[in-house]
Amino acid sequence: MDNVWIIGGGKFGLRAARALAKKHSLTRLTIVEKEKAVCRQLDQLGFEAVCMDGIEYLECNLANEADPDWIVPAIPLHVAFEWIRIKLSKTGTVRKIPVPKALVTELPNPIAADTGQLYVSIADFECPENCAEPDEICTHTGKPRLMVLHEYLKSIQLKNVKTVVIRSHQLAPGVGGYTPRDLFAALNEIETARGPIALSTACSCHGIMDTFQVPEDRSQMTEDR
Repeated sequence: MDNVWIIGGGKFGLRAARALAKKHSLTRLTIVEKEKAVCRQLDQLGFEAVCMDGIEYLECNLANEADPDWIVPAIPLHVAFEWIRIKLSKTGTVRKIPVPKALVTELPNPIAADTGQLYVSIADFECPENCAEPDEICTHTGKPRLMVLHEYLKSIQLKNVKTVVIRSHQLAPGVGGYTPRDLFAALNEIETARGPIALSTACSCHGIMDTFQVPEDRSQMTEDR
């Protein structure tokens, strides 16, 4: 781990930056934050801050699967979905749709967000911020996990919905991220799909899901963002 982008420099982004800097010998750690006042605070704390919208930064700078090593989402958006939506919207419409009821019934502890996503979790309690996500055992309860969420989400098979899951790996206690390779792999999988798609980003315990429609005849689609 040499180069990390943290998308968002607020409370969670700053905590992630400190945890990663403490645990790893990073060559470069970049925090992307759109609020100028927050960027100034990050600069004063000694972090490299880019004052720019995080999704826009990814669109402009994420050019290949090798750079950076890791991306850490730390804004109240489904970062992977927003990046993929921009990519797909260049050739047509990406229309968000409600999560199908048949899928909702398969999800552990689903909670609807105001922006249309679903948050899912195998926990029905508040997890500690510095959870180390040990294999098989829950930090809070000390008992075996009921499931590994990212594996479970991948296993869901519905006739009319394609499920795509990006795994969030723990990079430091309470800090999750994924590689550019993960993002491009999900994009490639979605580009060849037709019909409703459920895209999730998930670790062993928690996740976020967006469902959207990619019409079959893309040649007639127009941008709808």
